[in-house]
Amino acid sequence: MDLRELRERYGSCAAGAVEVLWGKSRERAGGTTNLLVAHLLDTAAVGELLWEGFLAPSTRSALDAVAGGPGRGRGLFAWLCGIHDWGKATPAHQRLWPEGAQAVRASGLTWVEPAAVAGARKQRRWRHDWAGGLLARELLASSGWAAEQVDWVWPLVAGHHGAFPSLRDVQEPNTAKGQLRGRGEWREVQQVVLDVFTREMGLGDLAALQPVVVPSRALQLQLSGLVVMADWIASDERFFTGLDDLRQVSAGASRGRAAKAWSALGLERGWGALTVPEPEAFGDRFGYGPRPSQAMVVAAAHAMDGPGLMVVEAPMGEGKTEAAQAAAEVLAGRFGADGVFVGMPTQATSDPMFTRTRRWLEAIEADLGSQVVLLHGKRAFNQEWKALLESAGAGADQAFGGVDEYGMDEDPYGLAHEGCGEPERKAPAEWFLGPKRGLLAPFVVGTVDQLLYAATRTRHVMLRMAGLAGKVVVLDEVHACDVYMSQFLAEALRWLGQAGVPVIVLSATLAPTQRQVLFESYLAGAASKEELQVQVPAPEGYPGVTAAWLSDSGKARFHTDATASWRADLPVEVRVMPEAMPGARSTRQERRQLQIEADAAVGALLADELADGGTALVIRNSVARAQSLYEELRGRFDDREVRLLHARFTAARRADLTQECLSLLGPRTPRLPGERMILVATQLAEQSFDVDADVLVTDLAPVDLLLQRIGRLHRHEGTARPARLRTPRTFVTGFQPRKGREPAFLFASEMIYGRHLLLRTAAVLPGEGRGWSVPGDVPGLVERVYGGDGLLLPDVWREAGEAAARQQHDRDRARAENARKFVLTPPGEHERRTLAGLHYGGSTTGGDEEALQAAVRDGDESVEVILVVQDEDGGVFRTLAGRALSVNGDVAPDLLEEVVGSTVRLPAALTEPALELRPLPGWIGHPWLRRSRALVLDGAGTARLGDVTVSYDDRFGLRHR
Repeated sequence: MDLRELRERYGSCAAGAVEVLWGKSRERAGGTTNLLVAHLLDTAAVGELLWEGFLAPSTRSALDAVAGGPGRGRGLFAWLCGIHDWGKATPAHQRLWPEGAQAVRASGLTWVEPAAVAGARKQRRWRHDWAGGLLARELLASSGWAAEQVDWVWPLVAGHHGAFPSLRDVQEPNTAKGQLRGRGEWREVQQVVLDVFTREMGLGDLAALQPVVVPSRALQLQLSGLVVMADWIASDERFFTGLDDLRQVSAGASRGRAAKAWSALGLERGWGALTVPEPEAFGDRFGYGPRPSQAMVVAAAHAMDGPGLMVVEAPMGEGKTEAAQAAAEVLAGRFGADGVFVGMPTQATSDPMFTRTRRWLEAIEADLGSQVVLLHGKRAFNQEWKALLESAGAGADQAFGGVDEYGMDEDPYGLAHEGCGEPERKAPAEWFLGPKRGLLAPFVVGTVDQLLYAATRTRHVMLRMAGLAGKVVVLDEVHACDVYMSQFLAEALRWLGQAGVPVIVLSATLAPTQRQVLFESYLAGAASKEELQVQVPAPEGYPGVTAAWLSDSGKARFHTDATASWRADLPVEVRVMPEAMPGARSTRQERRQLQIEADAAVGALLADELADGGTALVIRNSVARAQSLYEELRGRFDDREVRLLHARFTAARRADLTQECLSLLGPRTPRLPGERMILVATQLAEQSFDVDADVLVTDLAPVDLLLQRIGRLHRHEGTARPARLRTPRTFVTGFQPRKGREPAFLFASEMIYGRHLLLRTAAVLPGEGRGWSVPGDVPGLVERVYGGDGLLLPDVWREAGEAAARQQHDRDRARAENARKFVLTPPGEHERRTLAGLHYGGSTTGGDEEALQAAVRDGDESVEVILVVQDEDGGVFRTLAGRALSVNGDVAPDLLEEVVGSTVRLPAALTEPALELRPLPGWIGHPWLRRSRALVLDGAGTARLGDVTVSYDDRFGLRHR
């Protein structure tokens, strides 16, 4: 910059202040102080690159409209990125670093330190972010900006550390007496800093920058996340070392620095401006022509006149995934989306979807497959993901060490766990770095939780919205969301609707009331209304599709269609296998004896059914029942013929078992005559688990989940089956029919699903010698069970059914109310126009994965531990495989993966004693292990945890008694 010109324009006093106001201390800027104006310009320059190389076409179009027309959004966006740290031009920030404070005082800017201290003590959060919000509100208004434009801009500045304060919050504490905000010459200097930055960026004066349209709150939230992203990148000391001489500071210099950082980080957009695919593209992508239902879904995507919500209801094995991928490509091309987020119900279902998504994208363009991110807590054990990371660089912690000192408890981006300010190595990589990482990557496959987190009132929620907006969102198996999770799903759909994000929802068994809520939530968001009651038409057949969007006049528009399945209905015999239930006063010994008898009955049944060979899938509703049955079957069958799969194996063992089961029971696995295979599993095998069983034994579950389990039966045509198993059979157990009264159910089943739905499902089970036609009977069965028909239950069940319905209603209402404590927007505030006060009352949960998952899944916050073994004499620690660590547990690099792979999640009942566990001494300084809890087993594989004995082995997994 030309110092003479600055002094002539602003006077020597104000220009001199600009020369010394610091943005980052020497310690956080590569050894040289970084001037405040330099950091503002650096961040704006990164914003320009985000515009050119990262933002989706739909986002750029929306920002152009806000700024006043085509081509105007770029400058406004870069400017918004740059002013995030404007509040550092106050004593609230300048006083915090002694060396910098001395230089500022020497320039003539002063403050009364005791008053500043008093103000900071009264409101410790009143730092540069809130100060910047106050400056923006006051100085933009004095520059002629309209109040409605000022109102949405200042929260972006005040909230860039992750939480949006209210207008009352950003008022300077009265005890500070103006010494935090700055008085006298400070006011002029603050205006000059903004003016110098704006002019240097070539944006003219402030009046010319004033937006002409107030963006939606969803766009504001997305903008806020992008501002945070720009700030993060501009704080990378490797490329943005300090500049303490204003003569070296310029927009051109910042653009050069930003270009080097951009190139090194490898940030890429997704499709960019995608061409709407031609009809023959489906065959090019998937290797076969579209089935009728798939063509129907693609046609619906073409029929939508605007971004909206599409619900696809089709049976298991119909090809919903390929239909959704083809439709997503159409919607992206038509409405300017730049990528895809695919949300799956579980980690286990996310892994195979990761592979399928990569193959689809590689068929579009060879390089796109390498940009897909797998996003869930156990992705480190996915071999395909690990292979993608081989070229990833290390040192993410150090690269962003200067992100923002003196910001918010030394954890400005919420990367640290409670009580620790050092960021986790995985966190910045998860959010920002490279073309293959994080929700901000163009193509993401993960659990639906990642979407639900974006609907929670947590710090840095704007980063999640920035990662979702500009994409097409695909949600599979959405019926798996219960009443509690559905509160977050509805809130997420509101924000996505307002953001104009196309959403495709897939389900085999969607209840009519669920469909109604999905559309009402999305359309209410699109209309920016608290409520929007619409009559959602249902497709007149199955498979079917329903799509909805808002017309230019704001009216809801619908498209429905239905067609025949590509496969003939499968007649499935459904037989009840009664199981004696323990009474409320039964002893533990009596309960155990009943379980042994039930296991023996299933064992005898399978021995008979598989006498000539074949495959069987057994799904139990609890881990303990699965383990108990597995123990029985090992006594009847060869070890090679029985497998056990549930969630209480270590992460590495579970990943291996899942892959082994998919291989053994998969569609292309050759089956020899007389060969037998039995898989005993929990609900892990219920959804998106591509196995093909000849016979199914399942505990009773609500009808939609029961039908999902039946979907694993005779799944693929052409599979060789023994003659006696060519008719698909399902045996439903886990309950006891009783003459003259309602059935008795497993306690575990009632705790998971509730008595109400179990009763109604039991009422629709076919009688002796009858069955269901799948998929033809699916919609009717789901509607009968989830509908309000009080005559569904037999007369002798009626009283019990009414009591169960009342209990379920009260339970659902209580769970919905509990969810609202965590939901991003409280009832009655969906029509607010800005983000001010969005984090009313502060964040509601911790930012780590365990706390977030507990918040959105209504579970007790269960604990993960790493299992290690210690020699009996208290000597060295060992891995589960017996490899030595040390007496302190130090982990050699070649053993790290094995140790981390020994992570297992404990039952919620063991959370309290597990919270007392600590890392091994040798883990304290380790970047991956320092917060991990170690559960030390003895040589027999057992340990005491509170009053409970737990044990672990690779056959049964974790057990406790």
